[in-house]
Amino acid sequence: MFKSHTDTGPEPIGFLLVPQFSMMAFSAALEPLRVANRLAGRPLFTWQAWSIDGEPVLSSSGLPIPASGRLTALARIPTMIVCSSFEPENAATKPILAALRRLARRGTAIGALDTGAWILAAAGLVDGRRVTMHWEAASGFAEAFPDIEISDALFEVSGDRFTCAGGTAALDLMLDMIARKHGQALAVAVSEQFIHDRIRDRHDHQRMSLPRRLGIGNSKLIRVVEAMEANLESPLDGHRLAELSGVSPRQVERLFRAQLKETPSAYYLRLRLERARQLLRQTDMSVMEIAMACGYASASCLSRAYRTHFRVTPREDRVETTGS
Repeated sequence: MFKSHTDTGPEPIGFLLVPQFSMMAFSAALEPLRVANRLAGRPLFTWQAWSIDGEPVLSSSGLPIPASGRLTALARIPTMIVCSSFEPENAATKPILAALRRLARRGTAIGALDTGAWILAAAGLVDGRRVTMHWEAASGFAEAFPDIEISDALFEVSGDRFTCAGGTAALDLMLDMIARKHGQALAVAVSEQFIHDRIRDRHDHQRMSLPRRLGIGNSKLIRVVEAMEANLESPLDGHRLAELSGVSPRQVERLFRAQLKETPSAYYLRLRLERARQLLRQTDMSVMEIAMACGYASASCLSRAYRTHFRVTPREDRVETTGS
């Protein structure tokens, strides 16, 4: 998609839909193509949806989207975008991985929205490249593919591979592509059609800044929370956190109680347990491996804390979520 389109006629773009794909990301990537065609007064792009078996695919919202055909029967296409969302590891089936590898060998530029980078990584298509994906799934991806660099950018482009965090970031990805191929003026015009007042750069961060996300403005408290989020595998003690913030442990305690309505230890514990739940639901890591990744000395220590916090054990939570 980011390569030059040298053939005559509009540029074909395929969307591979996998079960539970994000309708938001799919629409945000598709609609800019439609509007670009309308504003240009001529067809710049064409598009088709594909599935592994040619059958309609259920989105995460439960709506089925029809497919134009079977991915395994597709001989060639300039660009294919993998649309994913929940549990991408379940969508990384042998037929899908083989079909994507085959298209890559034939020169197809392959991209991914939301958690689709997981499927590209499982196919071996992003080795040695930096990728991005939805922030909620990033920790699980990092554990599963430790040799692949992952960023928190809205989208990443590396040669004939591109990945996107999904959601509204898919709109920014397509606007960037339209600007490169057909000029900034058209990209701005498309953006205005969606009442999208700023085309975000690929290196914009996915998440709100900590002050906006937590509704706090104290710089010392922000430094402590940043240190906590960066040190979940090897938690820092209260004195070290106080050192980083430049105040006493007692003052850290007061700041947390006053602005976040809980103690520093309770807040830190919640961060670690939320990370454990993400890994539990998004990877096939063992409970012991998850415990180590979240700063617990043993699976039993994690299980006790997890049950107290979530009212369910890690194994019970995994069964309820995945059914296995």
